[in-house]
Amino acid sequence: MIRWWVLSLQLAELFVSSLVHMLFGLYIFSSAVAGDLSQALNDCLFKANNTNVVVKEDVPKGTSTNVDSLPPIVLVHGIFGFGKGRLGGLSYFAGAEKKDERVLVPDLGSLTSIYDRARELFYYLKGGQVDYGEEHSKTCGHSQFGRVYEQGNYPEWDEDHPIHFVGHSAGAQVVRLLQQMLADKEFEGYENTSENWVLSITSLSGAFNGTTRTYLDGIQPEDGRTMKPVCLLQLLRIGVIIYDWFDIPWLKAYYNFGFDHFNMSWRKIGFRGLVDGLLGNSGPFASRDWILPDLTIQGSMQLNCHLNTFPNTYYFSYATKRTRKILGITVPSSILGIHPLLFIRVLQMSQWRHPPNVSPPYKGYRDEDWQDNDGALNTVFMTHPRLPIEHPSCFVENDSECQPLQPGIWYYKIVEADHVLFIINRERAGVQFDLIYDSIFERCRKHVFRKDPPTLPNEAHQ
Repeated sequence: MIRWWVLSLQLAELFVSSLVHMLFGLYIFSSAVAGDLSQALNDCLFKANNTNVVVKEDVPKGTSTNVDSLPPIVLVHGIFGFGKGRLGGLSYFAGAEKKDERVLVPDLGSLTSIYDRARELFYYLKGGQVDYGEEHSKTCGHSQFGRVYEQGNYPEWDEDHPIHFVGHSAGAQVVRLLQQMLADKEFEGYENTSENWVLSITSLSGAFNGTTRTYLDGIQPEDGRTMKPVCLLQLLRIGVIIYDWFDIPWLKAYYNFGFDHFNMSWRKIGFRGLVDGLLGNSGPFASRDWILPDLTIQGSMQLNCHLNTFPNTYYFSYATKRTRKILGITVPSSILGIHPLLFIRVLQMSQWRHPPNVSPPYKGYRDEDWQDNDGALNTVFMTHPRLPIEHPSCFVENDSECQPLQPGIWYYKIVEADHVLFIINRERAGVQFDLIYDSIFERCRKHVFRKDPPTLPNEAHQ
């Protein structure tokens, strides 16, 4: 009787979680469509009413030159994210990219692995055809080559022209892996790459050490790779395979999960290939070459074994938290302050217990270390790389306390926010949105440099 009661609760939770995630996805999609339609209508009306009006902007002399001399700030999205050009005019970073004169927002695979996304990010910046590597491609069963960037978004990128990176969620780990690839000279035809191509890395709710949410969503805690037979991730897997199989051009141009190099279109694999994928015999979910296994504790530790914190790069991290302790018990810190998409997971993660019949993922593991969370990631493990080896770090309460910044150290803050407070919806974060992003951009422009500070555009004409 108890078993049936537990099963009923689990199925009810799966139904509610699936419904909430589906409704949120539809909300984002419909908001993007509505925004595009509204913009198109405004453009038509503006053109009709202002056919003879010519607007000439007064641009200060020398501004363009000085903007070009600034290192770009590259905003890297997280899981289910998108870059500029996807979902119409919707911004993953809620318009934060408008706060600086030189910001790039790449569109990477929203569900592809950390490895694949790091490769895509390199070619987005330098230009050329994405090369996932021969050995990796054969192992994972996909094409070696992917999207072609005819013109790189920062082709001059090198040690003398380094870049600031800001990564949200899994995007932070993507940047860390890219920096390691640069240090290891893993890009064929680019023998002069080095870790010094990266000037700074700022993490916003960064997925450095894995998250217990992956197990709640359906990854088996025994191995951190395979999925439970019935879970939220299985529903996601089926939906993604069908979406990619239908391969509707206009729809995929609007939003793409990033699995084009797996060739899952009906044009290439037919109906038999669809069945094969749904049965788990082929595709990214069969080879485990997708994002979720990389976000487990085991997967993150495996990645972190090969990732360094480099002595000439500046590191800063914002860890987010939506829990508190009452009488020694971790609970959600509020009800209205947590996004509906995340509330159930905040509660579940705050009560997380590692299965007693499964070996702990590392020596010294304690459940209580993983209970504070933001609905997607565990707070303490967002601050800096900790597993399997803890990297140099410094807790910051006030920015002025850590000036001047020293490279090779992870400075971190803990912010009261859920995992999506600083993306998609700017109004929801209010003044906190501006405080966070203003501090990030100011740090990049005024406190992080290897040479003399550059002249900012708004200072050029003074």
